[in-house]
Amino acid sequence: MPLTDLQKGIAVLLSKNRTPDSYLAGGAALHIEPNSKRYSNDLDYFHDSEERVASAFAEDKQTLYDAGYVVEVLMNQPGFIRAVVQLGESKTKIEWAHDSAWRFMPPIRSELAGYQLHPVDLAMNKLLALVGRDEARDYLDVMEAHRNILPLGALCWAASGKDPGFTPLSLLSLLRRRGRYRPEDFKKLMLREPPDLVQLKSDWLQALDDAEVFVRSRPPEQIGCLYYSRAGSSFVGDFDDTSDDIQLHYGRPGGVLPRLA
Repeated sequence: MPLTDLQKGIAVLLSKNRTPDSYLAGGAALHIEPNSKRYSNDLDYFHDSEERVASAFAEDKQTLYDAGYVVEVLMNQPGFIRAVVQLGESKTKIEWAHDSAWRFMPPIRSELAGYQLHPVDLAMNKLLALVGRDEARDYLDVMEAHRNILPLGALCWAASGKDPGFTPLSLLSLLRRRGRYRPEDFKKLMLREPPDLVQLKSDWLQALDDAEVFVRSRPPEQIGCLYYSRAGSSFVGDFDDTSDDIQLHYGRPGGVLPRLA
């Protein structure tokens, strides 16, 4: 399972407190499916305002106390709270943070977590995280998103809409500096199995090359959008430009569902 027993118990317990402006995000949400290969080190709850961070933490802390958990606050500042939560001998880190309400889709209902960030927004956040920091866990997560959510090219194309300081090609240029990891970098992570570094590097380089072909093929006036297939009811990264099936989908505060004509 992608969450530890403790993390799963906490996520279920706190699910009743989740709302569209207080939702599970980060690695735990990305790896919530049972077939995920990486365990998250913590639970991240994102909120649309600093005030919501404070109120959500207060509610969650009381819920945890009432259920017998020990909560040790490590950091408490406006818009960000970090704590270690313990039950018996098991413990995990939880963070409550303020994040921009600008996203492509609204948070979705989750049977386990209550509400969580939509997979396309999770993937976008992970890509931008890898651009900003050279971490093996983000590298694995971006490759997971490339395989299972959207191809890297479509993610770069849309991510420049979330952070307009980037272009798709500038994102790719920075991503080409990533991927230089050694076995010991992955030993620090909680993985179901060690990665095949040779295959992983081959897949990464191919994903980068395919992504460059994709972004160079798109019209500049569409930068920052996702492409939604009406027929497939899903976002896609490979489609026929001559088809009238594809709809452009742009982000906005709070996210928006695709509008079908």
